[in-house]
Amino acid sequence: MQAFRNCGLCASGNLLKGRTDFLVARRNMSVLRLSAACVQLLKDKTNVFCSSPVHQRLLRLPEGARSKAVAFSVGSGLCAVPFTQVENLSHESLIRRASCLVTDSANTYLSQTTLALVDAHTQYAKALHTLIALQKRYITSIGKLTPAEEDSIWQVIIGQRVEVSDRLEECKRFESNWMNAIHICELSAEAAYNSGAEHACTATKTNLQAAQSKVEEIRKISREAKKKLAETKAEEIQRMAEYVSSIDINDLEDIPEAYLRED
Repeated sequence: MQAFRNCGLCASGNLLKGRTDFLVARRNMSVLRLSAACVQLLKDKTNVFCSSPVHQRLLRLPEGARSKAVAFSVGSGLCAVPFTQVENLSHESLIRRASCLVTDSANTYLSQTTLALVDAHTQYAKALHTLIALQKRYITSIGKLTPAEEDSIWQVIIGQRVEVSDRLEECKRFESNWMNAIHICELSAEAAYNSGAEHACTATKTNLQAAQSKVEEIRKISREAKKKLAETKAEEIQRMAEYVSSIDINDLEDIPEAYLRED
């Protein structure tokens, strides 16, 4: 402030009064030197303010806080007082936020159980197709294998049937978890809608539809594999009956036990 007053005195007291004596070089030079000193003083004051810790802290404020800050000049210091908008913390808003958190958790649970169920059905279908391949190989070799070879291939088939059974149990276990996830998502979507969080409700319903569509698709693959296995089993029974009817009744004692067993 003192610098501004000095500068004002320079401009009004010397420059204006000295207009009639403008040709006097000494006075003009004195006025110019004094004006330059005023400018330098203002520059020094500005540098001191910009390098002050308060100013540096103000510059480090976020963009939103700086836009809402009100600066007050007290003597030679600067006080920055940020004003932040207080959010609405009513019961309705808190319930709405909580319902959104519930839908997020429910969607995560649904995503994980859907992934597990799809993977379980995929492995189950693969095990079924492997068993189908073994059954077909056995059908084509009926009457051509020695007893040792017959027992060997049957050991492989029995082991694969155990694998199919284990995969089916895994599907049933993950199916139960997935159904629980479906129920939880339905409840959370309803809660979100009632609390006013329509976007969370819509997102949850979309995830439900996608999960149900994916699971139905993989279930269809498993059903087709089971159908093929049943057809292969029927083909095996028919082929075995044809083989038994084609041989002499007196040679039944020479038929390997595997051909006569019921599976």
